[in-house]
Amino acid sequence: MGMRASTDDMDSEVTGGEGEGGAEHGSAVDHAVGSIRALIRSRSLKVGDVLPTEMALAAMFGTGRNTIREAIRILKAYGIVESRQKIGTVITDRRWHAAMDLYSFGLDISAETFEDVQGFRRLIEINLADALFARIDAATIAELRRVNEELLAADVRRATELDFAFHTILVETAGNRTLSDVYGIIRPIIMRLMQLGKSVRVALDGTYLEHRDIIAAIEARDRIAYAYHMSRHLKAGLRFASREPRPPIPAD
Repeated sequence: MGMRASTDDMDSEVTGGEGEGGAEHGSAVDHAVGSIRALIRSRSLKVGDVLPTEMALAAMFGTGRNTIREAIRILKAYGIVESRQKIGTVITDRRWHAAMDLYSFGLDISAETFEDVQGFRRLIEINLADALFARIDAATIAELRRVNEELLAADVRRATELDFAFHTILVETAGNRTLSDVYGIIRPIIMRLMQLGKSVRVALDGTYLEHRDIIAAIEARDRIAYAYHMSRHLKAGLRFASREPRPPIPAD
């Protein structure tokens, strides 16, 4: 379940070519790429859905498995699909993730940037309380506790992953696929912020205690307590952000 697979903008990217087998082979592969894209659209396949097997696609399109294999290789190169062991060829969209990885790498974590991103997260995570309270069950609360307990003994990298996993559980439990997709897309940026202070024991302990308070508020279905503890938690890393202001935008 997830974002609708985006294939329309591949028209200007995947132009095919002759390939190793010459113009005829290239044309067959181009046709197979187009046929797979049309299949994704016609079936409204989404990110995470699995394509038919190479053999099934070859039979469906009246072509050879080698041609299908080459077409899938092209789709992989453009981040439209990926192979997963024991599952098959899965619809993905790594182009957004690659762009966000690059953006987050050069992102200056100033206090202003921190407040911008966390302000966005407050709008989302606080206001999903009603949906979250209606859908969350004991097993999910137990999973939140397990993630939070593991965080205490984790190194910086793992603690950051667990912090993100904690919030991902909340967003996904609320049941809004678009929000889940957005969080997946901006994951590199959120994780850059989550790394702040994780090497400092008091910050790691603070994250654990804040998560614990959020879980307690969820269990009590206490919307006010949930909003208070979530807001407090999302502001907590601000003291570790750079206090240098952003440079002014040059005038035209």
